[in-house]
Amino acid sequence: MRLPCFDLVKVCFGALLVAGSATAAEPQPIEVVPVAPGIDMLMGYGGNVVLSTGDDGAFLIDDQYPEQREPLAAAIARVTDAPVRLVVNTHWHNDHTGGNEALGARGAVIVAHDNVRQRLSSAQTIAFFKARREPAPPAALPVVTFSETVALHLNGQDIDVLHVANAHTDGDAVVVFRQANVIHTGDVFFNGLYPFIDAGNGGSVAGMLAACDRILSLADAHTRIIPGHGPIADRNDLAQFRAMLHATYHAVAELMITGLDRGQLIDARPTAVFDPLWGNGFLKPDTYVRMLHDAITRATLP
Repeated sequence: MRLPCFDLVKVCFGALLVAGSATAAEPQPIEVVPVAPGIDMLMGYGGNVVLSTGDDGAFLIDDQYPEQREPLAAAIARVTDAPVRLVVNTHWHNDHTGGNEALGARGAVIVAHDNVRQRLSSAQTIAFFKARREPAPPAALPVVTFSETVALHLNGQDIDVLHVANAHTDGDAVVVFRQANVIHTGDVFFNGLYPFIDAGNGGSVAGMLAACDRILSLADAHTRIIPGHGPIADRNDLAQFRAMLHATYHAVAELMITGLDRGQLIDARPTAVFDPLWGNGFLKPDTYVRMLHDAITRATLP
């Protein structure tokens, strides 16, 4: 069952990722979706956020766009009056880190992979969309970084933050709540829509597939899986996404081997069988094929 905010998420992610930080949109309300005791998903304008609450206070995984500061604060206030002590960023894109500055200025400790701090510290371009992002202010930068894993122990949970290499970007993290059996995947999983792979900033199809395999190895039939975008999922939903990504990648790659140029590739509609279910998000089928072509081309460059 799709949640009420899902269609809004599909539109907003594409529009604002392309626009980058140059265009501010109107703030949008955020829905609070209970996931497990002490764990809620905050779903709305930007990437899905996880809010953990308990005896140790409140902490977030991701924090949407900058203009979502007030709706995010209002959503948190519906759950707890505790200040946010800690923020984990799953990667550097603005729809997941845009709230860093406001939260960091209030004293929240920001945690992320080494490459997230590096990319937030300097001007970046998402080449596929020709979108530029200026360096983030100091308050928005992670102050704790890691290369492979970091363990957190908060609110009665043992929490593993795991780097998955060269997947959606070069700095992706997956967050595993062991006792609650909840996993936040960041943007290595888009539930119900074609994913974006930022190949210009270290992402790759192979890395996405490997990340999916790692999450599947950590999940069971009862695991609640929170994707970067889309409604809450389970292991079967992630397996279907992984199968779709694998099949569409091979369909495009096999046509590229025959020598088709990008225009001919799009005309051949290699993803047609998957388009009715997955092609109604921010990446329409033609754009998704172009994105796969770009990712495959970059992966095979010397």
